[in-house]
Amino acid sequence: MPGCLFCSAVAGTLAVQTVLETPAVFAFLDHRPVFKGHVLVVPRSHIVTIADLPPDEVGPYFSDVRRVAIAVETGLGAGGSFVAVNNKVSQSVPHLHTHVVPRTKGDGLRGFFWPRTTYADDAEAADVAGRIRAVVEAHD
Repeated sequence: MPGCLFCSAVAGTLAVQTVLETPAVFAFLDHRPVFKGHVLVVPRSHIVTIADLPPDEVGPYFSDVRRVAIAVETGLGAGGSFVAVNNKVSQSVPHLHTHVVPRTKGDGLRGFFWPRTTYADDAEAADVAGRIRAVVEAHD
């Protein structure tokens, strides 16, 4: 879809730190993460909301979301993860995306208040993406 940031990421025309590519999804680090290791999982095709996701694609999509959640926790040594989908309201990009955010006890995240952070540089972002990607690939 022309003009869609996430379609550009899937197409390779927007530089992102990729953590997983499957026939169903493309997953990459959020450029303004809640916490370092915050991943966005998007369907490869332009689908706006979860309601638009064809029923036969739900299983493959969420199977890959599950893989990323496991990889984020394992690869980053997180105590858990927060997995969320915004539909329409608070959906900053009109392309279905699932947030997978690493969590630790006492991390300060309360409810749906999402403070943002930044990576120190591209090398730090590449390192975090690589750690998650290594776990994803190890479980293929």
